[in-house]
Amino acid sequence: MSLHRILNVALDSDQDVVVVRQRARQVSELLGFSQQDQVRVATAVSEVARMACHQGSGGRAAFLLGRNGARQYLEVAIHPGTGARMSTAPGVFDQVLSSSLPELALITAHRLMDSCEVEPAQGVVTTVTMRKALSPQAMVDPARLADISTRLAGSPVSNTLQELQLQNHELLATLAELRERQEDLLSLTRELEDTNRGIVALYAEIEDKAERLRRADEMKSRFLSNTSHELRTPLSSIRALAQLLLDRMDGELTTEQERQVQFIARAANDLSELVNDLLDLAKIEAGKVDVQLAPVVIDNLFRALKGMMRPLVDEGRVELVFEPSDFTEAFDSDEGKISQILRNFISNALKFTERGSVRVSATYDARLDMIAFAVADTGIGISPENLQLIFEEFSQIEHPLQRRSKGTGLGLPLCRKLAALLQGRVDVESKVGEGTSFTLSLPRRFQQSSQDGTE
Repeated sequence: MSLHRILNVALDSDQDVVVVRQRARQVSELLGFSQQDQVRVATAVSEVARMACHQGSGGRAAFLLGRNGARQYLEVAIHPGTGARMSTAPGVFDQVLSSSLPELALITAHRLMDSCEVEPAQGVVTTVTMRKALSPQAMVDPARLADISTRLAGSPVSNTLQELQLQNHELLATLAELRERQEDLLSLTRELEDTNRGIVALYAEIEDKAERLRRADEMKSRFLSNTSHELRTPLSSIRALAQLLLDRMDGELTTEQERQVQFIARAANDLSELVNDLLDLAKIEAGKVDVQLAPVVIDNLFRALKGMMRPLVDEGRVELVFEPSDFTEAFDSDEGKISQILRNFISNALKFTERGSVRVSATYDARLDMIAFAVADTGIGISPENLQLIFEEFSQIEHPLQRRSKGTGLGLPLCRKLAALLQGRVDVESKVGEGTSFTLSLPRRFQQSSQDGTE
């Protein structure tokens, strides 16, 4: 931190205050300050100099160029005369300016300059130091500093009347600028008011559209629910009648008749699966599905799944493996919904795995306190661009196996919504030609909301 002297001005009379103001303006102009900063520096310096001059004689004002690191600044130090006592109220500027200079002068200097420091000694003000930083573009080297000192030495000092006229000119310019800014503010205020009115109207329109969408969603859910219920009864009858015919309850069937009845049974089963998925989705969207909490043991869950999925396994082509889990404790969740999600994962894995295995596992992450159920296969895999498509309702990927094992396109979207209902999530990883892994992650402790009447 270094200082270089620019100019010293004596403070013995009111005329010296005028000189200090003029010199402050000249110095700040030569140092490259803007017109507004020149007025700020001149006003702050003259106010402190006037107060110092009125309290005694023998004072002086020192103009210095300082450097702190890469930044330069103008420093003006006002030194009152010997024995000059200046009373002021304590506690100004958070008790930093506990000097005896008049309070208003210090307030003015503090507001107009970057910093204003007072060095008191036993109630007597020794120095008031004010600083204003130069812009990075106005760096002053030694040669320019010498030129500034020379120009100041050759600059005349105007009389009091000329200084008063200059101050009036500055005041008028400041008032004109303030009036222009006030007009800009009024214009901006009007623009903001117009914008606010537009935003309010936009919000009203958005709320109206949101309400329409909500009603449309409710109507869709109601339609799906009602339609599903209406279709269930005739589909159940068709399936039952087809099974009766296949069981030869009304006599023998020819080979062609049996083949046709099997077509009818398969179509009815597919439609029944679609209706059930639609009904489940409608219930979830309508908030009519409740989580039935109960202790879930992974080993028991896997045994039940193995029995349900055995009829779907072609043991000559694909092996269904349920891997033992190290996590043997019971956790709180809805076993029926977990089973429904895993059945869908396993069913899809068996459909799209021609050779290899489908492995079902469960692992516990103690750090996250989460249980992850994974179903990994060695099937056809899914391309990266289709990983999100499979979770959209009625979306299916074009593939020969897909055409052979036509599904509803609702299974995976339903699984994701059921997982969210269980406060979990569904993730998928896949490589084309190598296989796919679906993961259901669930919390070990289900957090019941206050709406459920529990904490």
